[in-house]
Amino acid sequence: MSCDFSGTLLHAYLDSELDAVRAAEFERHLENCRECTATLGAVESLRASLQRAQLYETAPPELRKKIRSKLKISAAGVSRSPAAAWRWLAVAAAILLVTGVAWFAVPHLRPDGPESVTSAEVIDAHIRSLQAGHLTDVTSTDQHTVKPWFDGKLDFIPPVHDFMDEGFPLIGGRLDVLGERNVAALVYGRRKHFINVFVWPTKDPDTPIHPPGSRQGYQWVHWRHQGMEFCAVSDVSAQDLHELAQLFIQ
Repeated sequence: MSCDFSGTLLHAYLDSELDAVRAAEFERHLENCRECTATLGAVESLRASLQRAQLYETAPPELRKKIRSKLKISAAGVSRSPAAAWRWLAVAAAILLVTGVAWFAVPHLRPDGPESVTSAEVIDAHIRSLQAGHLTDVTSTDQHTVKPWFDGKLDFIPPVHDFMDEGFPLIGGRLDVLGERNVAALVYGRRKHFINVFVWPTKDPDTPIHPPGSRQGYQWVHWRHQGMEFCAVSDVSAQDLHELAQLFIQ
């Protein structure tokens, strides 16, 4: 990390350990620091995913035996300094935690996957689209008008559907940029709110809808389906985004 705040204040802010003044200062810093915003979003998403997963698995006897054999120092050494063994275990646990967080927090290591696009980029693109005149390049509720519009403007044609009957009317589409590549942005409505669904091709296999992420009042979900990567973002509820994503993969 090149930003000093990412190592000093970010985790304290995430754990609500800062006083009101320093928390406000860090929030102002987030408005101009894409690095801290992306890292905070990744860690928040990881924390939420772990909480929802409720992962628990009893270790098999063979694994327990192998771990115990690795942790043995010597009977005499442990008896003289049991605290040393516990410190070693704490260090090992910290390394495992940092490795897991880093896998999520350093998305650029997988340039062809969804992690190549950071939450900060997705939110920035969504907010940018809400400025006057930026929401759509082609405005139509007709999927047969919006889909052909992308032909020749991108090296792929995104799947376009109108879900008006399900409460997600198609508003139009536009060209956008995420992760230094051109993507399609499909715009849907939901109770006077706008949802951007970013689409780009991928060689990775299909995935179910990933757990939602949340940052600065915006939610996003992403998934892969039939050679396309999707990321939906809006200020509607995560449940609304999940419902829209399900419509795409039906």
